Amino acid sequence: MTRNNDPALLVLASLADGDKHGYAMMEDIERFSGAKLGPGTLYGAITRLEENGWIAPVPPEDRRQPYTLTALGRKSLESELAAILNVAKTALKRLKHA
Repeated sequence: MTRNNDPALLVLASLADGDKHGYAMMEDIERFSGAKLGPGTLYGAITRLEENGWIAPVPPEDRRQPYTLTALGRKSLESELAAILNVAKTALKRLKHA
């Protein structure tokens, strides 16, 4: 089942508007989704996304490691969001007829 509170999806969505380090992602994710990701959850998702080639580290300006969304990550995010949108549209249409 597609879930809009999936940590990986939230990280990809956060990075869609620019590079961020972990703490900035946690704040951004909470702001736009209301989800509070703990450090273990966040960094577990970051590790998996980096292993999949969907995000990549960029040179840090200080001690915090920022990440960027790769082209593959952008394509994956677009695909996942299209699937979520399709489910939402279908469910809303069905609710109108129920």
